[in-house]
Amino acid sequence: MLRSRIIPCLLVHKKGLVKTTQFKDPKYVGDPINAVKIFNEKEVDELIVLDIDATVEQRGPDFSLIKNLAVECRMPFCYGGGVTTVAQAKEIIGLGAEKVALSAAAIYNTQILREIGKTVGVQSVVVVLDVRKKKLFGGYEIVTHNGKKTAGIKLSDFIKEISKIGIGELVINAVDNDGKMEGYDFKLFDWIRDQIEMPMTILGGAGKFDDLKEAISRYKTIGVAAGSLFVFKGKYRAVLINYPNFVERKDMYQL
Repeated sequence: MLRSRIIPCLLVHKKGLVKTTQFKDPKYVGDPINAVKIFNEKEVDELIVLDIDATVEQRGPDFSLIKNLAVECRMPFCYGGGVTTVAQAKEIIGLGAEKVALSAAAIYNTQILREIGKTVGVQSVVVVLDVRKKKLFGGYEIVTHNGKKTAGIKLSDFIKEISKIGIGELVINAVDNDGKMEGYDFKLFDWIRDQIEMPMTILGGAGKFDDLKEAISRYKTIGVAAGSLFVFKGKYRAVLINYPNFVERKDMYQL
């Protein structure tokens, strides 16, 4: 039976761990491997690691980093960044990642999801959707390449398409809330939750543990992911890796 998961999302930029706000102003917060070691000690449920340079630079995944992450990780982890082929996905899973994430590649060629699913198993295929509010006419739009490009595909149509294909998980990143630590965009997540039956993870905006608790209470079975919340502490955003302790997590899960 599926249960809710509390998931740190780590962004890798120029080999370092960074945190951005709406894809801008990357702030260096440490070494990815060191962060993983600390999260091991805190017994996190799962990790998402995204290389935010790969697609923009038109290069493939950093297999050396993935191998090093897999050696250190004591928890399941999902890796995304530059994945465009079945062979890359197969290698990532072979190195020890439990899931492989695609974004732009899946948006512009949904057939790749079928092909990867046949090779590594549907349960290991994740789609990450970066979604922001439209500047005109309301509604939401899908963006790629760290928000630099608009996909030009209706969000509802794409969700229907991947629901037909079948994937292991959909990660929705609310770009407008990203890095602000002012709370999740529940309006967006409510709408998407009503459209799908597949597992969903929400990302973008969590600023306190109560935000995670509210999300779990609202959706029951959900992945609640965050970046800033787990690497910053206090109003001055001092860099400090943190995560809910056992008692806090138990309280959230038993809602």
